[in-house]
Amino acid sequence: MRESDERPWGRYEVLEEGPGFKVKRLEVKPGARLSLQRHMRRGQHWVVVRGVADVVCGDNKLQVNVGEHIHIPPVTNHRVGNSGSTLLTIIEVQLGDYLGEDDIVRLQDDYQRK
Repeated sequence: MRESDERPWGRYEVLEEGPGFKVKRLEVKPGARLSLQRHMRRGQHWVVVRGVADVVCGDNKLQVNVGEHIHIPPVTNHRVGNSGSTLLTIIEVQLGDYLGEDDIVRLQDDYQRK
């Protein structure tokens, strides 16, 4: 059975993982966004497959459309949101020496998580 989890912003499902990598599908509800965060031990590569992603990556704010991608280096503040009216789906590839869910530093969170 694949790992998955419901979150206040939507859900994620782990599609594949192995030494040094993990592939997830993120589904972000309309009007929702993930916390502004950074990871100390992994980078991420996001590919948008449905919707339009509102992305913060370091000091940059941009929209990423279907078929486009963005790389989030380790220790870079980042956030993704969905200001659209339909579900946003992203394929996320994590790369690093540690890929646990506890490798997260939340800087701002709409849901008051730590």
